[in-house]
Amino acid sequence: QVQLVESGGGSVQSGGSLRLSCTASGLNNDDYAMGWFRQAPGKEREGASCISWNGVTTYYADSVNGRFTISRDNAKNTLYLQMNSLKPEDTAVYYCAARIDYLSATQICRDTTNWPSWGPGTQVTVSS
Repeated sequence: QVQLVESGGGSVQSGGSLRLSCTASGLNNDDYAMGWFRQAPGKEREGASCISWNGVTTYYADSVNGRFTISRDNAKNTLYLQMNSLKPEDTAVYYCAARIDYLSATQICRDTTNWPSWGPGTQVTVSS
């Protein structure tokens, strides 16, 4: 059973940076695509950024493109999200998700529901 735990959230001022980490356990192989999803109060969950199983392709939502960077370290079973130039509209609970999938990062990130493994989430709050 895959278990995911996020860390690194917190409160920052606009323009600040945070680095989220997602540590995974129970992965049987390296064939897992992974992603960062976020949900703000009163809004639907959206795919902020995803990375393909082999790390070759990445996807960023338009709202975070150029500010966020996703990466993975398979040796450490860890997914990262470096968030720079944070804005108040980035305030949300950020969730890590994983699933076995060989599609591109763009394709998998469009699907915000069919992920069998989710972390409990970490709160990111950006004040103006």
